[in-house]
Amino acid sequence: MNTWHVTLTFTDPLLGTASADPEIYRRFIQSKAPDPPDGGDVEDEAAALPDPREEYERTVTVFPRADDGRPFLHDYQIKGFFKDAASMLGRTRTEPSADLRAFKKVIDGLVFVTPRRLPLALPEGGEVQILERPLRASTAQGERVALAASESVPPGTTLAFDLTWFDLKKPKNGSAIDLGELLEDWLQYGRLRGLGQWRNSGKGRFAYAIKTGSESASA
Repeated sequence: MNTWHVTLTFTDPLLGTASADPEIYRRFIQSKAPDPPDGGDVEDEAAALPDPREEYERTVTVFPRADDGRPFLHDYQIKGFFKDAASMLGRTRTEPSADLRAFKKVIDGLVFVTPRRLPLALPEGGEVQILERPLRASTAQGERVALAASESVPPGTTLAFDLTWFDLKKPKNGSAIDLGELLEDWLQYGRLRGLGQWRNSGKGRFAYAIKTGSESASA
């Protein structure tokens, strides 16, 4: 078992992904649950959303809030980013991710992010703002444009978490895949791809730093 302490520093604004409407959020989480939920985690996550009656329209995507009001991400959003990175890099000819089979199962069962709630530390003077942008779609009725809005935290915001994983066993034929190497490749990919809402435009891109018991790496 291996553990890193990872710090992400966002170089582009990071956008919130949770619906401000608690009912929509509950239905979405329940639809993604692999097993029928007991309601506990779903209710805890819905309760962490800002009150849309006080702050925003229900169409805005937001960050959940801790008891002290700080925005945060959930641990599974980091694992979701790893899955996205593994999927894309697995299509390349040179990246080690191309050799990893059943990457979703590996990430779900051998990679762990703690704590469950990952607070976002805004830079001095930084504030949560609203970012609006157009969404364009080609439909049978022609081009359509809608306006989307999300909470946003500024560049310089940091996010820290512990990343623990288990080594993959060596196959009978061939060399073993270094999961630590893959994890760092995926973090490197975050410099280009980004995390969170509207990442195709570069939102949520980040630099990272890794600390272990004896060394640290950054990019």
